[in-house]
Amino acid sequence: QVQLVESGGGLVQPGGSLRLSCAASGNFFEIYDMGWYRQAPGKQRELVASITSDGRTNYAASMKGRFTISRDHARNTVYLQMNTLKVEDTAVYYCKANVEVRGWAKLINDFWGQGTQVTVSS
Repeated sequence: QVQLVESGGGLVQPGGSLRLSCAASGNFFEIYDMGWYRQAPGKQRELVASITSDGRTNYAASMKGRFTISRDHARNTVYLQMNTLKVEDTAVYYCKANVEVRGWAKLINDFWGQGTQVTVSS
């Protein structure tokens, strides 16, 4: 099994910054892509940013230039640095990891964290 634990969410004023972390633990062979998604009340979950095991990144258009995704592959951890936060960034942010959990039979699954609340408000 794989567990993803997010941290770093909280309340911040518009224009402020926040850094999210997500650490994966458990029994697995390899983590491939990792990413951050968010979901606001009444809206669909959407991609924020993702990063491959070799460091290739992609961002949603509204986050590009403000958010930066990075990872420490050896520590199975992904980060999201969020700058110039806006009220519309308020959402629950979820960490996702694509994980090979069984190498001998090639079992690959997506795992999700429980989410961390980010609230941008004056």
